[in-house]
Amino acid sequence: MFKTQLSESHAWGELKTSKFMDRHVGAIAALILISLLSSLSGTPFEHTISNAWEAFVWGLADPVISLNCLVGIVAIGLLSSVFVRGAAIAGCFLLATVLGIVIHIFQLNFPGTEIAIAISTIVFGTMLMMPNQLNFLVLALVGISAGLFQGYANAESIVSAGMIPVAAYILGIAFTVFAVAMSAREIGVGVGMGEINRILPWKISLAGFALCAIGIVFLSNSLI
Repeated sequence: MFKTQLSESHAWGELKTSKFMDRHVGAIAALILISLLSSLSGTPFEHTISNAWEAFVWGLADPVISLNCLVGIVAIGLLSSVFVRGAAIAGCFLLATVLGIVIHIFQLNFPGTEIAIAISTIVFGTMLMMPNQLNFLVLALVGISAGLFQGYANAESIVSAGMIPVAAYILGIAFTVFAVAMSAREIGVGVGMGEINRILPWKISLAGFALCAIGIVFLSNSLI
C-alpha cells in the first residue's frame, strides 16, 4: 500500500515537472515567434521614449523583438544549466546587460556592437553543440561580454530620456532577461544538460546549430 502511494506520488511529481517544463518551452517558442514576426513585418527597432510607462514597456519588449539578442539570452540560460551554480552565470549576464545600458547612457563608445553580438551568438551556438568542453569561468566571461554589448545596443532609444524613464527601462529589461534566461535554464535541466554525465540531447545540439546559423546571418548583415 505504502509502495503504491509512493509510486503514485512519484508519477504525479514527474507529470507536474513535465507540464511545468512544457510551459517554459511554449513561452520561449512564443517569444521567438514574436521576434521572427517582428523582423519580417518591419517592426521599428529604433524608437523614442517620452515617459516612464513607455520606457518600461519598451524595456520588456526590446530583448524579445531583437532576434539576435533573444537567442543570446536563451543560450546563456541553456548553457548555465550545465553547472549546479549556473544561475550565477545568468546573473552575471543580467548585470552586464544593465551595465551596458549605463555605459551607453554616459555616452561611452562601444565600436562594432552588432558585430560583437553576432559573434557572441555564434560562440554560444558552438558551446551548445559541445557542452562537455564547457568551463564555468569561460562561459561567465563570454556571458558578461555578450550582456555588455546587448545592453549597449538596447539603450539606443533611452539615451536622451530622464532618470525615471531610464530606471523604468532598466527594470523592464531586467525582468525580461531574468524570466527568459531562467526559463531556458529550467528547460536545460529538464532535458538532461544539468546531469553529471552531461548527455546532450539532439534537440539541444540542433538549437546550437540554429544559433550558429542566426549569428552568421547577422554577422554577414553587419559586415555588408
